[in-house]
Amino acid sequence: MDMESMKGVAFELRNEIPDLFLVLASESDGKANLVVAISDALIKQKNLNAGQIIRELAKEIQGGGGGQPHIATAGGKSPAGIPLLLEKARQLVK
Repeated sequence: MDMESMKGVAFELRNEIPDLFLVLASESDGKANLVVAISDALIKQKNLNAGQIIRELAKEIQGGGGGQPHIATAGGKSPAGIPLLLEKARQLVK
């Protein structure tokens, strides 16, 4: 899935799910794509910030990114790191 498609899915789900913490990762053309989306409710309740979270997760794919508190994107050159970043994301929500 390319980055634009992933962002589209993230925005749609963010509008439909009130307590959303979403991490989407994919490989496209040999590179890793990453999107983090967080509902407004979780941003307020848990003091979460998608931009800060994605910067930490993107290290696992040898990449970088950023964004706003509710949605952020990143790209990286190492798709092999996707399982590691997903595990890191799971630990964040615990």
